Amino acid sequence: MSTPWGEPSAPLRLGRIGETDVAFLPRHGAGHHLTPSGINYRANIDAMKQVGVTDLISLSACGSFRAELYPGLFVIVDQFIDRTYKRETSFFGNGCVGHVSMAHPTSSLLSERLVAAAQAAEVPVHMGGSYVCIEGPQFSSLAESLNYKATGFDVIGMTAAIEAKLAREAELSYACVSMVTDFDCWHIGHAAVDVAEVVQVMHQNRGAAHRLILQLLTNFPSQHEVCLQGSNSALDHAIMTAKSARDPELVAKLATIAGRVLTR
Repeated sequence: MSTPWGEPSAPLRLGRIGETDVAFLPRHGAGHHLTPSGINYRANIDAMKQVGVTDLISLSACGSFRAELYPGLFVIVDQFIDRTYKRETSFFGNGCVGHVSMAHPTSSLLSERLVAAAQAAEVPVHMGGSYVCIEGPQFSSLAESLNYKATGFDVIGMTAAIEAKLAREAELSYACVSMVTDFDCWHIGHAAVDVAEVVQVMHQNRGAAHRLILQLLTNFPSQHEVCLQGSNSALDHAIMTAKSARDPELVAKLATIAGRVLTR
């Protein structure tokens, strides 16, 4: 697929599970060749919306700052702290300014369905938590890890906060499954995190992730459930720029994302 923002990470794979039409996209590309900073998040979200996606589920590895959030546990996070600084985090910009609410960035209905599916599939799950998103690609220093833990963050990753922001601008219901792979480096009883450890736990989590998604989608509602956090109407009052002042080039790029409100 092509989008006004460039190429998505990989071709979308389309199919059906039960009665649910599904689109799958590996954010890091085939073979994991894209860094967290190198992912074209805008193209990925635009492509998803082009094919009719209404509910977006993010699956990603994360580190934990709490002993009870152990490797192998799936955390359905509901808050994000964005500490990135190299990413394009909005579809809007000069020539068409838009502001959406991120007070509650995830869909509670979609998150609750994920928890119920995890329990039915016998996947260990925890509902709720804050996800701090760092630029990477390096893992945290000990000082950073201790600071994040002291601040009260629950898990750490490098991708989900950007997806949550763009999904809200695209009026998609969004939920995030953060699969704990390690304790970052704050935990004195565990070695500093490394790729080998992360990959090992990711392989262990793979079967659980498959069971979770299969369980979720086999009995997924045939009609999209309106997001209680306002995702479906996020753009109703978001555009600040007067029609006469809008940049036609940017407006054209926003056709898939914001056409519903820009054509009013």
